[in-house]
Amino acid sequence: MSPNDVFDLLILTLLIGCALAIARLKDLAAAVVLFSIYSFSLCLLWVHRGAPDVAMTEAAVGAGITAVLFFYALTRTGRREK
Repeated sequence: MSPNDVFDLLILTLLIGCALAIARLKDLAAAVVLFSIYSFSLCLLWVHRGAPDVAMTEAAVGAGITAVLFFYALTRTGRREK
């Protein structure tokens, strides 16, 4: 197994773990933080795979703008899911 395969496996495991944790969390602020980590991890995977343009878009939209909008929505609603 090459180092590239190990890195891919590590990032994919992190992505799956984040996705499962996001789905199970009741604290919406923590879910937004985990979503940002998920997005950043996906950005690393795109860079590693040789798609820097997609990685930059993922970083800007996924980890940046979306997180800000989600946090703004949380200020207008409740932090905990019922």
